[in-house]
Amino acid sequence: ITGKLSRPKPIFVEDFKFLKTVTKETPKITIPSPSIMHFRGGRDAIDAEAYPTMEAFYTDLAAVYAEEIGDLIEAGCRYLQIDETNFAYLCDPTLRAQVPTSIGEDPDELPHVYAKLINAAIAAKPDDMAVCMHVCRGNFAGRWVAEGGYDPVADVMFNEMNIDGYFLEYDSDRAGGFEPLRFLPKGKMVVLGLVTTKRGTMESPDELKRRIEDAAKYADIDQLALSPQCGFSSGIGGNMMDIEHEKAKLELVVRVAEEVWG
Repeated sequence: ITGKLSRPKPIFVEDFKFLKTVTKETPKITIPSPSIMHFRGGRDAIDAEAYPTMEAFYTDLAAVYAEEIGDLIEAGCRYLQIDETNFAYLCDPTLRAQVPTSIGEDPDELPHVYAKLINAAIAAKPDDMAVCMHVCRGNFAGRWVAEGGYDPVADVMFNEMNIDGYFLEYDSDRAGGFEPLRFLPKGKMVVLGLVTTKRGTMESPDELKRRIEDAAKYADIDQLALSPQCGFSSGIGGNMMDIEHEKAKLELVVRVAEEVWG
């Protein structure tokens, strides 16, 4: 990052305006987390002359995001999702071990730093606006990057962030168990990503309901919901699944959700 941060053309606002034209439901717009501007390169990737301190960088970064989000609010957006990959990386023991040498940061401290950054970016959200976060482990062409349970970040994620809901990937053993849900406070939701988008094989409705029951041992079932683990095509390579399989997966989510929650 060379020079001072400034906001580019508000592309997400235009995306949201388009969404409103194609649905009568509440449209959701997804934006990348501001943490991505730091995690991939760390201090060395940020102009030390423009930003002699990291505090100044984070302040400007939050302001850039806040301005974009403010325009989304003004355009009528009431459902915003932050796509957060770096909290997933900080769950992975191998990737965590690389953080001190790769970007010179403490993997235990970064979740607190990023929580403060995201809170500043969404500080102006109105009471009738839901802001959720998807913790993404990678989905390029059905592959993933990060593994490991949510234990290292769960307390910070649930209790230090002013986020209403969390989309957590739970479609395989690489996400660990449901125990981190014990940190979920009242008033927040976790959407269990139990239905994979990485392959077309259909999950068993009974197995999905059993896993929801397991999750409910750690969080109130009324604070839980069901979804696919990620989008069906989150990269230029897409996924190895056709439209019919995608529709079948979504129908499965709706059917099981209606049976569990009514």
